[in-house]
Amino acid sequence: MKGLILSGGRGTRLRPITHTGPKQLVPVANKPVIQYAIEDLREAGVTDIGVVLGNVGREAIQAFLGDGSQFGVDITYIVQGNPLGLAHAVGCAEEFVDGDDFVMYLGDNILNDGITELVDSFRDGDYAAGLALQHVDTPSQFGIATVDEDGDIVSLVEKPDDPPSDLAIIGVYVFSPAIFHAVEAIEPSDRGELEITDAIHLLLEEGGAIDSHVVQGWWKDTGKPEDILSANRLVLDDLDASRDGTVEDGAEVVGQVDMHETSVIESGAVVRGPTSLAADVTVESGTYVGPYTSVGEHSRLANVQIGNSVVIGESEITTDESIVDSLLGRGTTIGSSAEMLPEGRRLVVGENSKLRL
Repeated sequence: MKGLILSGGRGTRLRPITHTGPKQLVPVANKPVIQYAIEDLREAGVTDIGVVLGNVGREAIQAFLGDGSQFGVDITYIVQGNPLGLAHAVGCAEEFVDGDDFVMYLGDNILNDGITELVDSFRDGDYAAGLALQHVDTPSQFGIATVDEDGDIVSLVEKPDDPPSDLAIIGVYVFSPAIFHAVEAIEPSDRGELEITDAIHLLLEEGGAIDSHVVQGWWKDTGKPEDILSANRLVLDDLDASRDGTVEDGAEVVGQVDMHETSVIESGAVVRGPTSLAADVTVESGTYVGPYTSVGEHSRLANVQIGNSVVIGESEITTDESIVDSLLGRGTTIGSSAEMLPEGRRLVVGENSKLRL
């Protein structure tokens, strides 16, 4: 079985962060989102992985993933170009798949419990496809599946006004090679894209069995800033913290604080977990960090109070104000000025920004 990770979207909901980089490389708990997909596939025994690239950020994704060896997998790159729908991305991968079954994983998704049970269930049966599902509170906002007593999917509907169930399709699929015939047979939808749900509908109409697995742990689509922050909180809650950095005498460190060996918390600083400090992060005296905060590599924090936030990296934050619920792009500089902003202002800041608070 092979793996397919889709990373060709434009990331419009994460702008300005994605003006200069792909959304799949935005870090959650100091790990790029796409790395979680790689690790889930590897854990499920899928190590031959195709990564579908679009027109935005393809060089950055290739630079990060390389040939996959550092992650224990073998990566092949597939250029989709303009994102014309999930089914179009599948069609672009037919040569790579080469007649095998394959897992398709949307590259901006994170699952708490991985995908092993979904993959094993598909392998154990005779299915044309398999879908990961999760119970949701707002089913009218999702593609919704109806399943029979055996867990096989009997119908799919996109964002229904009157949902037949609360089981949402969450962005991880397993397909047999039959999906390629279905992709070739469907027409673009009203929005001009080849929809994967239309292809799965065709498999159902032709008598193919569609397996399902209901995900019990949390799942996040990290397409918006608030989703990144929510995923960061969830991952930090489960993080096995390793306090390998330097904590000076007089610093206060409380709770689960994960530190790279080159990070430093100076005397007079306070860091409360769960928090993650990447390589070459310095938290200076008089600074308060956390909880639920990730600070990316090569960053310096001084005087600021920052919580429930993600600092992507290469940043210098020296304001004496409070920053909360914020996503700060790479290369951000935030200093102080006499003009005060309201306490706890929420920010979404693109890369290489310079502000004074």
